[in-house]
Amino acid sequence: MKYNWLSSLARFSAALILITVVPYSVGAQTIVRPDAAIAQMVKEVSAQNLENTVRKLVSFETRHSLSSTTDKKRGIGAARNWVESEFQKAVAASGGRLTVTQDKYLVKADGRRIPADVEMANVMATLKGTDPSDNRIFIVSGHIDSRNTDVMDVKGQAPGANDDGSGVAAVIELARIMAARTFPATIIFVAVQGEEQGLYGAKHLAERAKKESWNLVALLNNDMIGNSFSDETNLRDNTHVRIFSEGVPALETEEMAALRKSIGGENDSRSRQLARYLKEMSERYVPQLEVVLNYRTDRFLRGGDHTPFSQAGFTAVRICEMNENYQHQHQNVRTENNIAYGDFPEHIDYDYLRKNTALNLATLASLASAPASPENAGIVTSNLTNQTELHWEAPATGKKPSGYFILMRETSLPMWQKKIYVSETKVLLPYSKDNYFFAVQAVDAEGHESLPVVPKPIR
Repeated sequence: MKYNWLSSLARFSAALILITVVPYSVGAQTIVRPDAAIAQMVKEVSAQNLENTVRKLVSFETRHSLSSTTDKKRGIGAARNWVESEFQKAVAASGGRLTVTQDKYLVKADGRRIPADVEMANVMATLKGTDPSDNRIFIVSGHIDSRNTDVMDVKGQAPGANDDGSGVAAVIELARIMAARTFPATIIFVAVQGEEQGLYGAKHLAERAKKESWNLVALLNNDMIGNSFSDETNLRDNTHVRIFSEGVPALETEEMAALRKSIGGENDSRSRQLARYLKEMSERYVPQLEVVLNYRTDRFLRGGDHTPFSQAGFTAVRICEMNENYQHQHQNVRTENNIAYGDFPEHIDYDYLRKNTALNLATLASLASAPASPENAGIVTSNLTNQTELHWEAPATGKKPSGYFILMRETSLPMWQKKIYVSETKVLLPYSKDNYFFAVQAVDAEGHESLPVVPKPIR
């Protein structure tokens, strides 16, 4: 019989009183500890597999979105077909739960980077969740297309090893490992096309998710996650990775804006909660990798495939290497002043890519195994008090939680400081809401936690 540590803990708790405070520290590992199954999957991430995939993607010479779709050895068509075949290899291990397709869509001429109407395709592998009552979807993506200096150069060599062969390699490796396991929720692994021409594949997928009313909980966009050396500054760092997340939601209503301003919620968007979750997973499962929370939607004045999802109102983040090397990014292949330009496999740090892939895996596996987030979370404001009363409801979809964690932090701090376990759907805390931010997350008997939700004022 599996020991249910949360149920045992709950026997000692009272319905409305703070009982168990679990800080993020080594001493907390008796309560918040790694899942052995997730830790095993993390160990299976192979730097050699990732390198093999990157080198194969580069072998297509160019993956420009407007390159050939009929040539069997060169261009975007050949690359898409190969990625599809790699996804297909994981179907047998999934017991038929993994389905693979090329989701084709028409991109109209825009007078800029699309000179004529063109058909593109996202290569998708969907791992169906095992719980019929759980309709949640999680997406992990990288973009398959590449470019050189001239974004309209269709024929020139554009290796795209790091940008974004690294992201696609991670997605393929994740599908290989995770297809052999079961998760209550559905996970979609996707290599999107058209990023360099204008985020077209991501736009298509976000629009499809919106149109078809997907319960899309989170998107992890991986774009350039394999380079550990920066030109000019000569920094070498394979122990840090950036997570970009929006603070103020791109799709924010007047009501949402008014609430955000009234409670000071600029740093507590759903995407920012996902970024914090990633950081916690790195600390729990991936040694020698520290997540750096970057409080921008993307790099300075730039964007990526997570952007259309944010604009559609979904929770989305970008995972990106700590330091970029512009000698190997958007560069024509050439040698000048003894400097080799071009985005080739030799410039990738494959152990760094392994760690960043493992970060994705730990986060996806934990979220897809966890209960859904609590619903209708509220913070009572009917009386002036130095205590804080929180109420919420159990998630309406998926498995029933074994309990809940209350998260809290001082208003000046970026990360949650404490976890407070309760078994009920309400709690009275001896902490003032004036001085702390709070959130609530559901947790199952094995310790898998949902994304946190921030309570709204209620009376």
